[in-house]
Amino acid sequence: MTLHYRCPICSTPLTEQNKTLRCDHNHQFDVAKEGYVNLLPVQFKNSRQPGDNLDMVQARRAFFATQHYQFLQTHLAHTISAMPCASVIDLGCGEGFYTQAIASALPETSQVFGVDISKPAIRYAAKRYPQVHFSVASIKDAPFTAGQADVLLSVFAPVFAEEMARLLKPEGHLLVVSPGPKHLYELKQHIYDDVRLHDAPDCPPGFVEVEQLHLEQTQQVATDIVKHLIKMTPFAWKFKESHYQTLEQAPDHQVTFSFLVTCYQKA
Repeated sequence: MTLHYRCPICSTPLTEQNKTLRCDHNHQFDVAKEGYVNLLPVQFKNSRQPGDNLDMVQARRAFFATQHYQFLQTHLAHTISAMPCASVIDLGCGEGFYTQAIASALPETSQVFGVDISKPAIRYAAKRYPQVHFSVASIKDAPFTAGQADVLLSVFAPVFAEEMARLLKPEGHLLVVSPGPKHLYELKQHIYDDVRLHDAPDCPPGFVEVEQLHLEQTQQVATDIVKHLIKMTPFAWKFKESHYQTLEQAPDHQVTFSFLVTCYQKA
């Protein structure tokens, strides 16, 4: 199986020899023992540990060990497996929760890649899901040659339209998961006096919208699991100790999980 990585320093193709990726300018990147490759050079980091830290990764893994997001995971795997796709890239893949489900649903001949800027997340993913090619890299300047992907997946990750258009084959598809109108509505009521509903995303430049589905379930979630969920959300820093104390007064809580799954095609 050919890896279509490109050098993050000079953008020339990388070839693999003896578990080392090397370009024609002799920039080289070792494949870690877990099976991933780190394509985020030190000089390109904006912080010592970019992306989600270990605590956030562990919180997300504890939450994903439950069944609460399984309906979204199953939908994405089914949707992508129904598309003609020899190559799929999950941009901002985190610990590989969706990536590995997609890989399991596709033929063995398909190539599935997962990219995230968080090294702890990618290390976790690579150790557990060897059927996926994982790399540490920025999705704003993804480490792949142009025109490689039939399908791109972006789950709650920034959408860099120009870069995504570069990665896709002609008429390739981009699948974007964004918050539905009432996503985590009940939790937000703890910290906001006026909870605003999420708007649908705009169509990225260079793409046309094909379809948009709204997936939503309201579930009872154990309090301990709710705490993990909070830690993996952008508004975690707004939760004060008093908010957690309020949550602990009940064994579980009603939470709305709402997602917009939008399929775009490269124009």
